[in-house]
Amino acid sequence: MGNKENREQKVSIDPGNMLFILYIAFALAFVFLALVTDGYAVITPDEVRRGELLFKGTGQVEEYTPAPHLSQEASIYISGMTARTKLKQQFKNDTNEWQEAIYVFPLPTDSAVDVLRMQIGERIIVGEIKEKEEAKKVYARAKSQGKKASLLSQERPNIFTMAVANIGPGEEITVEIEFDQVVSLTDGIFSLRFPMVVAPRYIPGVPLVNKDEKATLQFSGNGWSVDTDQVPDASRITPLVRTPQGKLQNPVRIYLELAAGFNVADITSLYHGIIIEGKEDPVQRIRFNGEVLADRDFVLEWVAEKQQQPTAALFTETSTDAYYHLLMFTPHTEVKEQAAPAREMIFVLDTSGSMAGPSIEQAKKALVLAILQLSEKDRFNIIEFNSEASMLFESPKKADKRHVGEAIAFVRRLQADGGTEMLPALDLALDGKQTHERIRQVVFLTDGSVGNERELFKMIETRLGDSRLFTVGIGSAPNSFFMSRAATIGRGSFTFIGKVSEVEKKMMLLFNKLEHPALTNIAITTKDGAALEYYPNPIPDLYMGEPLLVSVKTPKTSPTLEITGFVNGKPWKQVAETTGGGTRPGIAGLWARKKIRTIMDSSSLGVQAEEIKKKVLATALKYHLVSKYTSLVAVERQVTRPADRKLQQKDLKTNMPAGWVANKVFAGRARTATASGVQVICGLLLILAGLLFLRSRKREMV
Repeated sequence: MGNKENREQKVSIDPGNMLFILYIAFALAFVFLALVTDGYAVITPDEVRRGELLFKGTGQVEEYTPAPHLSQEASIYISGMTARTKLKQQFKNDTNEWQEAIYVFPLPTDSAVDVLRMQIGERIIVGEIKEKEEAKKVYARAKSQGKKASLLSQERPNIFTMAVANIGPGEEITVEIEFDQVVSLTDGIFSLRFPMVVAPRYIPGVPLVNKDEKATLQFSGNGWSVDTDQVPDASRITPLVRTPQGKLQNPVRIYLELAAGFNVADITSLYHGIIIEGKEDPVQRIRFNGEVLADRDFVLEWVAEKQQQPTAALFTETSTDAYYHLLMFTPHTEVKEQAAPAREMIFVLDTSGSMAGPSIEQAKKALVLAILQLSEKDRFNIIEFNSEASMLFESPKKADKRHVGEAIAFVRRLQADGGTEMLPALDLALDGKQTHERIRQVVFLTDGSVGNERELFKMIETRLGDSRLFTVGIGSAPNSFFMSRAATIGRGSFTFIGKVSEVEKKMMLLFNKLEHPALTNIAITTKDGAALEYYPNPIPDLYMGEPLLVSVKTPKTSPTLEITGFVNGKPWKQVAETTGGGTRPGIAGLWARKKIRTIMDSSSLGVQAEEIKKKVLATALKYHLVSKYTSLVAVERQVTRPADRKLQQKDLKTNMPAGWVANKVFAGRARTATASGVQVICGLLLILAGLLFLRSRKREMV
């Protein structure tokens, strides 16, 4: 008996010690959960569920139901230097609930969106352009009345929101939008980019708080980020993203007709498989090799046969009082081969979390190539940034063997992590000086995934001086709005690199430009001195291999334009006739879109917000364009949703861009997370309290 009692005593555990063990386990779990969820806390609850599209119910209890499917079809017609796209978005509701679909999606930067149609069965409702707030009210009223309606709004020049109300059980609703865009031409390569995914943006700033009794965080939209003082619409440009384990969705089909206007030597799709029909015909027909998922941009490139390479193109649209032109020509600058001038090169590299994976490898390879191209007469420095910005050298150093070696070793050690604080990096790179001893060129390598573009543009405009800014977009879905506009304001150029195999070719083309500026300080006037509006204004410098592409509105009495500039410091002039050329609808809309962008950018010059809004409204309403202050809305007349049936709202998720690393991307969004740091502190305090409790128990036992 005694031995048995002793054995039982040995294996028994004191109840107080058991409670202490459970207490410590709870505290440790608390700390662990706080750490692993840091950076994700603001993502809505359905983000932690499986990758199926979900939406939040309207009841007091949070319920989640499968959402309708989305599929898209883009029909693109390219004619010379312009492209017209019809984008169909089909929303299919497979549930038994009435639903409202909200979808945030990208469009090409500077696309002129002017048509919205909603199709229900055989019925087609054409959208009307209205001031944004009025369009919202029209849509909200139709939604509450049970009428089918659709609303297209612009969040950024390259980010739009589509809302479709009252999709009935088992129903399909197709919404079609149309827009024009301009074809790009660089180094003899024509290209068209069709973006298919909104990449997660880094949102800097202090979270905004609603002025209510609960002082809740402010969400003006349904995205994963809270609104901040630097990005007050952050929740409208950060659509929910599928978890890494979630199945990719949002299938896309593309049908494209290419009428280049010349014999095409080669057609290439950079990132998708395509089928080309009628290669020898005047019009080539192109389509995806099957259905693709929206996780990267579609980019098509084509080149002309050498003897067919165009040196000038003119497309015109006539209105009652003016001509609208899209003018492209390659200046005959007669730039002679000469030694590159001594330069001061500042390289800026984004090492934030969104660059993790293939993007950082592309960027590092590109930067090493750039450093190796420097000559000993050049000076250079490297700035790398994520949550903070720092310089490799205290001041630019001579590009000799020692400094180049240090720089390459530095670049190869870099890793991607943290936030995307661009302002400090730009502040270091741009010194604001109007004169430098050397040509000063800043090369900025980034995916551009930020939400505070306007603030960054203002920094570039005020601190550029006589420097020139060249942007290099990295990854499968770079922020083309930021990249292209930053280069325009910086009077440089931009380059996209979508995969590692492109780095060497595209960087060598960029180096050639950096060494040979062809035409600077460009201006356009009419020969008779008549009033003229052209965009972009100011026109960026042109470099070897780049044509001048400008949208111009001219009076009918002024058919002759004079383009002036400087070549190697000497005055240059060329005359262009605006009569003749091809007639194209949509040229006026493209001109108006560029005018709107210029008006919007005038805020950095001190123009008041009300004056900007007034001018944008007048232009957008006249030319029937979606803008920051105008939207397209379509409403069906008949009521279809019964009054006793509730409407469920559904926010469609986007795919993570190809090659992006989810935990790195959202770890850099710590500013938008809830106070996980406070949770960690609380957990540690719990552990400390437990240890003090254990110590007191030991004293009592003694």
